[in-house]
Amino acid sequence: MVLTSPGYTLVELLFVISLTVVLSAVAVPPVLAEVDRARAGGAVRYLATRLQQARMEAITRATDVGWQFVTDRNGFSYGAYLDGNSNGIRTRDIAAGTDRLLGAIERLADRFPGVEFGIAPDLPPIDAGGARPGTDPISLGVSNILTFSALGTSSSGTVYLRGRRGAQYAIRVFGETGRVRVLRFDARLQQWRPA
Repeated sequence: MVLTSPGYTLVELLFVISLTVVLSAVAVPPVLAEVDRARAGGAVRYLATRLQQARMEAITRATDVGWQFVTDRNGFSYGAYLDGNSNGIRTRDIAAGTDRLLGAIERLADRFPGVEFGIAPDLPPIDAGGARPGTDPISLGVSNILTFSALGTSSSGTVYLRGRRGAQYAIRVFGETGRVRVLRFDARLQQWRPA
């Protein structure tokens, strides 16, 4: 009696390898896009929470707390500042040390690799009939400081975040209430939706 060991032919092995390569090529891009969306979503929730913390800090301390966004060749950094002379958060007071830093200066990409402050080209306005966002992802009027008051109000504006593979989010801050709203751009439907 002769026993033969079962095995695979070269053709069978090539077929399995080819099938694995094709399925991987089809599956990897959607998985990477989903990872990008999840990472950008985490970044926008983190930032929105930090902004709400700044609002609560202003109410608790009964003074203004502001977030300053600064850009350089490495992108944007941001930090929260406490009003030191009761005249609001001002760039010159930050530079002089009068408005002192609460915590540390942060960069979004340090916590969320691949996520940055940015706006996709041809992005439609958030509000129907509104103006397109433009190119500045920190849309706070003429300032780069978002201030929360002791009354819970704030300056108004929108901050845009973008993932490496196109995930687009916006954080809107409403001045009268100081409330923060997070939106996600649905590229398939070409519209902004609550995140």
